[in-house]
Amino acid sequence: MIDGDQTQIYFHVRVLIGVVLALALSRILTGIPRFVEQARDRPGSAIHLLWTGTVFLMAIHFWWFEYSLITVQTWRFELFLFILFYASLFLMMASILVPDSIGMHRNYLEYFMARRRWFFALLAATVPADLLDTLLKGTAHFQSLGFEYPLRLVCLVVLCAIAAWTKSRRFHVLFAALYLAYYLSWVIRLFDVLQ
Repeated sequence: MIDGDQTQIYFHVRVLIGVVLALALSRILTGIPRFVEQARDRPGSAIHLLWTGTVFLMAIHFWWFEYSLITVQTWRFELFLFILFYASLFLMMASILVPDSIGMHRNYLEYFMARRRWFFALLAATVPADLLDTLLKGTAHFQSLGFEYPLRLVCLVVLCAIAAWTKSRRFHVLFAALYLAYYLSWVIRLFDVLQ
């Protein structure tokens, strides 16, 4: 049973995490009109837009599933820093995808490809963060995700490594589109109800 004090501590911790996620979501949402405004001079790219949509979905999903941390009985500062770091990964990815300026790059595809190693390193960093976060929620929670969960994590790390290395537009479009579709199905299949 969760007592009132524990719930208040959780909501206290969640405030700063919410601020970081709000900054990530805000950066993406305020960047969309900029993409539209600059479309003629600096065209967008399907790859860039798909990853922007994916990070938006991932940040929202993070907010959604972190509610289960309400069951944590003792909040230590180290745990708080870890969760804050995990949330910060979404802000850093959003900042790469939606910069204040793309500088001398002619378009968003050129900009994204020049920054792809940073982006995919951050995306790959979500894997150990997600694994540790899942384990913090208990063995039962980890097992409830089935074999698909560790397979998904391994595949994401491998695909991020390939994406950081290759400049193939075909690979990048396929990876971005398929991962967005897969991630959306993962959220709907496993996290559609907040518990």
